[in-house]
Amino acid sequence: MMKKEALLEVKNLVTEFKSDGEFIKAVNDVSFTLHKGETIGIVGESGSGKSVTSLSIMQLIPNPPGRISGGQLLYHSKKQGLVDLCKLSNEEMRSFRGNEIAMIFQEPMTSLNPVYTCGNQIMEAIILHQKIARNEAKAKTLKLFEQVQLPDPERIFNVYPHQISGGQKQRVMIAMAMSCNPSVLIADEPTTALDVTVQKNILELMLQLQKEHQMGIMFITHDLGVIAELADQVIVMYRGKVVEQGPVLDIFNNPQHPYTKSLLACRPPLDKRLVRLPISSDFMKTDANGNMVEVHKTIHEAINSVIITNEQRTLEHKELYSRNKILELQNIKTYFPKNKTFFGKTIDYIKAVDDVSFDVYEGETLGLVGESGCGKTSLGRTILRLNEPTHGKIIFQGKDITQLPSEEMRLLRKDMQIIFQDPYSSLNPRIKVGESIMEPMQVHSILSNNNQRKEKVFELLQKVGLTEKQFGRYPHEFSGGQRQRVCIARALALNPKFIICDESVSALDVSVQAQVLNLLNDLKREFKFTYIFISHDLSVVKFMSDRMVVMNKGKIVEMGDADTIYLNPTSDYTKKLISSIPKGQLSDIQNSMNKKSLTVN
Repeated sequence: MMKKEALLEVKNLVTEFKSDGEFIKAVNDVSFTLHKGETIGIVGESGSGKSVTSLSIMQLIPNPPGRISGGQLLYHSKKQGLVDLCKLSNEEMRSFRGNEIAMIFQEPMTSLNPVYTCGNQIMEAIILHQKIARNEAKAKTLKLFEQVQLPDPERIFNVYPHQISGGQKQRVMIAMAMSCNPSVLIADEPTTALDVTVQKNILELMLQLQKEHQMGIMFITHDLGVIAELADQVIVMYRGKVVEQGPVLDIFNNPQHPYTKSLLACRPPLDKRLVRLPISSDFMKTDANGNMVEVHKTIHEAINSVIITNEQRTLEHKELYSRNKILELQNIKTYFPKNKTFFGKTIDYIKAVDDVSFDVYEGETLGLVGESGCGKTSLGRTILRLNEPTHGKIIFQGKDITQLPSEEMRLLRKDMQIIFQDPYSSLNPRIKVGESIMEPMQVHSILSNNNQRKEKVFELLQKVGLTEKQFGRYPHEFSGGQRQRVCIARALALNPKFIICDESVSALDVSVQAQVLNLLNDLKREFKFTYIFISHDLSVVKFMSDRMVVMNKGKIVEMGDADTIYLNPTSDYTKKLISSIPKGQLSDIQNSMNKKSLTVN
């Protein structure tokens, strides 16, 4: 067997950050080797050290407060031979960064410069590293845009990042990373919060580019389903350390560490209906001395303990659909002006929501699924009249609220709440989280005084898995999952009857996502909530929903029982969504490996 050619050897890497006068090890004694033409998947939840590992390789750790305090980063350069990246000056590292070692960052909107066109940003990298003329650099940029399958490369070349979709921005980032034919490509969560169809296209594109250029890819993600379809080797990180690593088939077929088992189990399964999702604490806990104790030995054991049978679900639904309707939508249309004449008359509209009708029953969770731009968020905002409907009726608890005056609508909103996608932007960064939760109670005169309201906030914080001590902290002091819990507590503060969850878990780690989904279901059972759950992730919607509505181009393409739609979809669009879900099954891994071996041969 031919020996693999090493590209990057990470040996005993230690990266620390100074906090409160002491250094905390974010990456602690991490070692692995990336070979030519190989993909290593690095998985773990936020704070596990996977992104810090990638930034250490790129020598992008801010100093202070961070520093690489130990280990070697041995890179086999095609131009300079064996180089320890830790020993390079900033100026020396600049010749490697973006040239031989490239990186695709997690959030393309913050990684692209908003004041330069997409084309100019790619040209800048090409001219800097390859020393070629502008007309050559432009021709190469346009060719890269074709390679990454951007529609109308000439137009994309001349537009600014805010003028294109998230998936298109990510493709521009891939084009930038590929512009100098790097030997190593680091992809840090490049598909998080993207639609499953866009994600599938981007993963296929990365594999295709890898085959053409024989790159080594480090793919960082929290989603083992994605890793199954992409990686050759898997590294599992937890609290800065590597807890397990090996070939992808071995890790999926026979995971050894309880944390690996929890990551594999906490993504909503598509072939079973669970009462709740397994979480990390179902597999490992710490004793009084801080030592890890294993709980469930196998994934099978953990999942079997929470399965709901078809008979149970049928009985629950029989009772559910005998209740009153809490919401009725009748022929809802929400149009936005697209083109206007010189005198301001609208001549064309974007039909965000186009003739949508359905009912929601008390205590039901109705899932709303579709790709970005399908109209699901516009519909959610229209129901709450944050967007005014162009046509149709919204009937809430038997009352037509479509033409309700704004003062009456404001009073009604305490019964109708929304949890937004990005918890950070929906919390005021200058207000402590306890005050953010208390504020709606003050506006709607819930309870007699602020002391009573504060006690209520303490109670709500405990309900969502936080503590009283966190009342006085600011949003930036919380993780993404904790911030989303704060937003849930704020929605609960008014004792609403109906809540819209708009992509409320799409940017969370799968382990944190499982905890938040379980929390939403627990609160639903306790407080008898009704949810509309909006997401582009069909596996999450299937787990949460009683019924599912599939939307495309502002219209409903399919509606019915969530399990039935998954098992027997009738529309081609729904079939495409289902086929794009990374399922993380052994058969998928085997198929992926077979494709790779065929390409190599």
